[in-house]
Amino acid sequence: MNNVSSQLFEAAGLMGLGMVFVFSFLSLTILAIKVLSLVAAEPAPRPVSANATAMPAGNGLSPQKMAAIGVAINHYKNNKKH
Repeated sequence: MNNVSSQLFEAAGLMGLGMVFVFSFLSLTILAIKVLSLVAAEPAPRPVSANATAMPAGNGLSPQKMAAIGVAINHYKNNKKH
């Protein structure tokens, strides 16, 4: 009976060692992913200030060109549906 109990204690020790190893490996993996995401993160865009120069109302295109662009967009959308 002593042999079985010593084998069970050895099995429990190996199981515990395995669980500690897996937990450590997964914790290091999560930590590495978080660090890499901080390193590779793009900086947040700067907020637009209230006194920034706005786009002028007229963008330099004549009404005829705007109409031609609108017709071309509608033609493209209609052809894409088919």
